[in-house]
Amino acid sequence: MDDPRTIPNHGDAPPVHWRRNDYSRIPYWLYHDPQIYAQEQERIFKGPTWSMVGLEAEIPNPGDFRTTFLGDTPIIVDRAADGSIYAMVNRCAHHGALVRREPRGNAREHICIYHRWCYGLDGKLKGLPFRRGLKGKGGMGPDFDMADHGLPQLRCESYAGVIFASFSAETEPLADYLGPIFRSHFDRIFHKKIRILGYQRQRIAGNWKLYLENTRDTYHGTLLHEFHTTFGLSRITQTGGVTMDQRHRHNLIWSKIGTDDQAQYDAVYKEVRDDSLRLLDPRVVEVKPEFDDGISLAICAIFPNATVHQIGNSLATRQVRTMGPGEFELYWTLFGYEDDSQEMTDHRVLQANLVGPAGLISMEDGEAIEITQRATVAEMDDCSVIEMGGGGKITSLDHRVTDIPVRGLWSYYAELMGIEPEGAER
Repeated sequence: MDDPRTIPNHGDAPPVHWRRNDYSRIPYWLYHDPQIYAQEQERIFKGPTWSMVGLEAEIPNPGDFRTTFLGDTPIIVDRAADGSIYAMVNRCAHHGALVRREPRGNAREHICIYHRWCYGLDGKLKGLPFRRGLKGKGGMGPDFDMADHGLPQLRCESYAGVIFASFSAETEPLADYLGPIFRSHFDRIFHKKIRILGYQRQRIAGNWKLYLENTRDTYHGTLLHEFHTTFGLSRITQTGGVTMDQRHRHNLIWSKIGTDDQAQYDAVYKEVRDDSLRLLDPRVVEVKPEFDDGISLAICAIFPNATVHQIGNSLATRQVRTMGPGEFELYWTLFGYEDDSQEMTDHRVLQANLVGPAGLISMEDGEAIEITQRATVAEMDDCSVIEMGGGGKITSLDHRVTDIPVRGLWSYYAELMGIEPEGAER
């Protein structure tokens, strides 16, 4: 077998031997290699991309802040007195300590507990103890300029109340990065003011890219998630589709409940279903109509770290937080709308049981990723077979029995990483 690390490539990432140039064969070592992971932090998370860092509804008032991560980098997102939103690195310029350790709060400034360096809501250094010394001794030198030692600023933009940040000055405007398809979907989900209902966190012992594949895998949900198919939330026999942006970096999977019949369901799922399963509380799968298009499930994945989901009446964002080649955290923010009735709010909270680390659906994704990570580490020179729906050209299709969005993800990833195979199409 060829050594997959012996073929030259452009860029600083380790060389990759692609067995096919259409990304239908993914070398397993890309999920495990520390050098690849380090390059991902520079070329992707600090590269020309926009990463989701929060929701405007989480910081509605001046002084409100939340802490998060962009790749491995700790971040503070806050709202200044004039209403402006800032994103900055959560790392003191003095000794490099975390400035903010709480997940969220409200403050007039950000003060590092180590030596009490004080930063404004715009990240600028406002003051530090003993700057001029004490009794004529010590202190900072005459060439010390506070303007040079603020918290590093990121570009920060929001669309439909979803906040994104970027380290790169070369990143296109956020609206262009999302593109018309995904702006339209954000307009659909965030069409009115939202209210945060709660948070969940899930630690998964797998590579972060496996989760990006999972959210672009259009048909595993009707096989892995027996709850989905048994109780009709999502079946491949339902009307649905999958759409990518022009560069194949973002993906939208959708379906409509009630658009198949029992005969279709019986024909496709008779070997995998369990008719003995019953719900003690059927409300958990009740879909109350709230969108004119009839879509009851929509999984919207935005490269590199964001997912926005609608599962019935459960609405949430999911943020991937990388933690090394073999681990990541999934951070869920569940929300409803400000004008929801108490009945609808209670219903959304009930359906929160579908997702998260113990979710009736989501816990299986975590397990699938972990068993993939464990099984591939011993055969890193082998590769996955990403060929459902055919190989060749990467394009949107009018069905969900396909791996093509996963290949689209790898196409964009390879471009950013400088490891595209010769002759590959974008």
